[in-house]
Amino acid sequence: MKPITEQLSTYALYHRDQRNIATHVIGIPMIVASVAILLSRPALNLGGATLSAATVLAAAVLAYYFMLDIGFGVIMAALMGSALWLGQWSAAQSTATWLALGVGGFVAGWIFQFVGHYFEGRKPAFVDDLSGLIIGPLFVLAELLFLLGLYKKLQADIVRRAGALRGR
Repeated sequence: MKPITEQLSTYALYHRDQRNIATHVIGIPMIVASVAILLSRPALNLGGATLSAATVLAAAVLAYYFMLDIGFGVIMAALMGSALWLGQWSAAQSTATWLALGVGGFVAGWIFQFVGHYFEGRKPAFVDDLSGLIIGPLFVLAELLFLLGLYKKLQADIVRRAGALRGR
């Protein structure tokens, strides 16, 4: 398994335009939430705990994030927990509401992604490497943490490997 610095740097090569990153900060959480929504039906109730395809997928992805970095794993677990809660809530609504939230969020999230890559002038990372689908949410979290002044060494390593961000 490649270290987090290498994975985020590879993903960052496709995301150096600040407008692209901004669209990803909106689009990727929408996609993650919509996948949690769509995969929350059907579900088994196991004495208060809900088991669905969404929870199984989230557990697998979170295990991977924890192996990459404990700090990122903890934060992603909290965020993924929110997405799973939204998924369970949505699954309890009418089929029309569940589908509108899931499919609508998925389509809208991808529109944001492709607008961002129009700004970038480069195809999405997952086209060349499907692991980009898993690293994307981690990249968004990293960019937000960098804005807060956290993980400065990781940020410097990514910039050294992928290059500086471009403004408008």
